[in-house]
Amino acid sequence: MDLETVMGELEALGKERSKKMYISNGAHEPVFGVATGAMKPMAKKIKKDQALAEELYATGNYDAMYFAGIIADPKAMTEADFERWIEGAYFYMLSDYVVAVTLSESDIAQEVADKWIASGEELKMSAGWSCYCWLLGNRKDEAFSETKLAGMLQKVKETIHDAPERTKSAMNNFVTTVGVSYVPLHERALQTAKEIGPVEMVREGKKNSVLKAADDIEKQVEKGRIGFKRKYVRC
Repeated sequence: MDLETVMGELEALGKERSKKMYISNGAHEPVFGVATGAMKPMAKKIKKDQALAEELYATGNYDAMYFAGIIADPKAMTEADFERWIEGAYFYMLSDYVVAVTLSESDIAQEVADKWIASGEELKMSAGWSCYCWLLGNRKDEAFSETKLAGMLQKVKETIHDAPERTKSAMNNFVTTVGVSYVPLHERALQTAKEIGPVEMVREGKKNSVLKAADDIEKQVEKGRIGFKRKYVRC
C-alpha cells in the first residue's frame, strides 16, 4: 500500500467522536479520529514497512503518525530517526504512545531513553521514562541493571514534584511499573512510592489529577500480578 491509499483509508475510518477526544487531549489538525482498533486490519496487511511509516509520520496528521508507529520497523531505525520522531511528537499521545513504544522495541532503547530523560525537555523526558515502562513491562528482568533502576527510582523521588506535568505522569508510571513488573525492586519501588506520596498533575482545561503510585502497586499486589509482563508492546 502507498501513502495515498493509506491516508484515504484512514480518513474513511475517522469518527467525529474520536476526533473530539483526541483534540481534547492535545491533538490538533490535521486529525481524522480513527480508533486504534480500527487500524488493525490494515496493519495486518502491511505488517512492517519502514519507508511507508516515515512518509506517514511526516504528514503531521495525528492518525497517520500513530499508524506509522504500528507499522514501523524499530530495529531498522537509527538514533537519528528516533530523534526526528520525538521532535515531531507535539503532545504526549505521540511522545509516550507512539515514539516511546516504537523505541522500546529497538536495540538502542535504553541508550536513547537515557538521553531523553536527561534532556530537560518535557516531552522528551516523558518519552524516556515511558519507554522504560514499556521495556519493563515486556522484557525479562535480566535485561536491566538493578543498580541503574534503583538510581532512577531515587531520581524520581528527588525530582518528581518539581518536574513538568507530563513528565510527572511518566515518572509516576515508572515507579508503578518497577513495582509491578520488575520483581527485584518491587519492595524498593513500593517504599519509594510511599515516600513520594500523592503527586498533583495540572491538566490544562481539565480538572487536576492526583497520582498515587503506592496505591496502584498495592492494587496489583492484591490481584497477584507482581512480575507481570506483556507478550507484545505494540498492538
